[in-house]
Amino acid sequence: MLLFAGALIFTSCSTEETNPLLAKWDTLFETPPFDKIKTEHYLPAFEKAIKIHNKEIDKIAKNYAEATFANTIEALDYSGTLLKRVRRVFSAMNESMSNEQMKVISKEVSPMLSNHIDDINLNEELFNRVKEIYEKRESLELNTEQKILLDKYYKGFVRGGANLKDESKEEFRKINEELSVLSVQFGENVLKETNTFELVIDNKDDLEGLPENVISGAAETAIDKGYTGKWVFTIHKPSMIPFLQYSAKRDLRKKIYSAYFLKGDNNNEIDNKKILSRMAMLRLKRARLLGYETHAHYVLEEQMASNPDNVYALLDKLWTPALKRSIQERVEMQEIINAEGNSFELQPWGWWYYAEKLKKAKYNMDEEELRPYFQVENVIDGVFGLATRLWGIKFEERDDISKYHPDVKTFEVKEADGSHIGILYIDYFPRESKRAGAWMDVFQKQYKKDGKMIYPIIYNVGNFSKPTGDKPALLSLDEVHTLFHEFGHAVHGLLSDCTYELISGTDTPRDFVEFPSQVMENWSMHPDVLKYYAKHYETGEVIPKELVDKIQNASLFNQGFETLEYLAASYLDMDWHTITDPVEYDAIKFENESMGRIGLIPEILPRYRSSYFNHIFSGSYSSGYYSYIWAEVLDADAFNAFVQTGDVYNKEFAAKYRKYILASGGTDDSMELYKRFRGEDPSIEPLLKRRGLE
Repeated sequence: MLLFAGALIFTSCSTEETNPLLAKWDTLFETPPFDKIKTEHYLPAFEKAIKIHNKEIDKIAKNYAEATFANTIEALDYSGTLLKRVRRVFSAMNESMSNEQMKVISKEVSPMLSNHIDDINLNEELFNRVKEIYEKRESLELNTEQKILLDKYYKGFVRGGANLKDESKEEFRKINEELSVLSVQFGENVLKETNTFELVIDNKDDLEGLPENVISGAAETAIDKGYTGKWVFTIHKPSMIPFLQYSAKRDLRKKIYSAYFLKGDNNNEIDNKKILSRMAMLRLKRARLLGYETHAHYVLEEQMASNPDNVYALLDKLWTPALKRSIQERVEMQEIINAEGNSFELQPWGWWYYAEKLKKAKYNMDEEELRPYFQVENVIDGVFGLATRLWGIKFEERDDISKYHPDVKTFEVKEADGSHIGILYIDYFPRESKRAGAWMDVFQKQYKKDGKMIYPIIYNVGNFSKPTGDKPALLSLDEVHTLFHEFGHAVHGLLSDCTYELISGTDTPRDFVEFPSQVMENWSMHPDVLKYYAKHYETGEVIPKELVDKIQNASLFNQGFETLEYLAASYLDMDWHTITDPVEYDAIKFENESMGRIGLIPEILPRYRSSYFNHIFSGSYSSGYYSYIWAEVLDADAFNAFVQTGDVYNKEFAAKYRKYILASGGTDDSMELYKRFRGEDPSIEPLLKRRGLE
């Protein structure tokens, strides 16, 4: 691996002059020139961009003029443009188009970036200038956005170790560097484990219970993997979940689900248990260096929740009714098992299967009868149409913008008057080079410089059901919700109207950023929205009222399970990051004790076990997975405001929502922004009602 990295550096140097990542992007809307970018361009681009950023930082730090907001804070916000561009493109490709070369580069670049960030945060001259401005902030004529920006930069330096003594700074650097490497390794291991497992079926009898579209999808997967005449299922969710829902083969359900929940926990070369335990310990050590009791205290200081006690209080409030509801669900499923003449107890790998039977019995609803109405192209049209009806914005597909994969579609987003807003890429189908899950991110954030608007370039990524045979991609209810969710993040980035990049778009507190995404899910299944996009892929027939009624009637179904598995993962995250002893815990023992304390029933596992909890060990959600439910209080309350007007497209509320939420980014206190939109404090009652937990 080291030899390969060395060879990569050698062969790349000669291309630096023509490196498309370093050159000016003379492309339409200054989008990334994916048709020109090659793997060997990344490492030299990072090296060059870091050097340029260092010069920019040095110029700010050594400025002999008196420190001002313009020559220090604004200058910092405008610096590092080239590095941001390189990092964003690489990050996007490493998550969606990864390969062995990209993984090698990631392992080399990650500590480089960690050291670079520390070099800035621990730059004493630079910090002194920021501190000087911060200490006289009351005498400066700054608007609210400028005050927020100054506060964020000052606290960023302090939280980045600027006030540490020299010996502590060195320890701080080492911790950050090691954490950056461990985080990359954790994510790579999860991806490898996910791609390794194959459930190969060669006996047609073992397909009993599976819908035809699931079977044909497995046949195509088999062909792709070289198993002609067989069927292959994987632990990518579009393959695994339908198998768990419909397969009549209990032993095979156990096999595929066990492979899923044992990711990173197989005591092999890609095991994650020691990695995550060390990460939790290092995070505690870093927090202690900075004067915080735990890593969670460090993280939550900057969030709406403020501290761990407030997070646990919310989780506790929801846990008891969710546990009660899930126990009732378990009883009902066990009754089905017994009525079928079986003597075994319900197990985690049976929950989806018997939940599906229970749904049919209670509501005469089979999710497979809904899929034909959710062709992916129609769902995309639906979410775009929703945005048009709410805010007047339009989406125009462009075939003249370079793409990084044939599955990708690109759209120019425009105001009602035709003026440019930004660019949106969508990439919705799974492949082995793409990590699991769904997400939104940026190639370019929105901000303003010298009176000029810098337009956002946003992307949405998913792992949804693919087209099979002569059938288009038909989505499940959950996939429809997810598509709307990620689009909510996208419009948050697209409709941003902020001056400074650091606090524009989705750069809000972690427990607020999920609000604009989750509120979009509320529209996805509303009858007034469904009628515009839920059309049968063959006949064009709008989804009939009887099916809409079934969706509405079954909306509370299985909410005990869905709430409990989510809350369990949130507790697990918080427990890992409220440890107070700087030791490397036995990961499995720690997890079992954590779940034992809250009384998680054995038939339900946390949504993410520690060993594949990418959100918190490979992503940016450590001490923050609770944020989905925190934000759900806001989204349920907000959508309820639309419903109460009798018009889910209410133009007055939509305009306020765009102005105070989508356009405002992190330019003011999040709760203040919410109250300006809503006109009052949020209530938890709509959330409890929606989840059936009253």
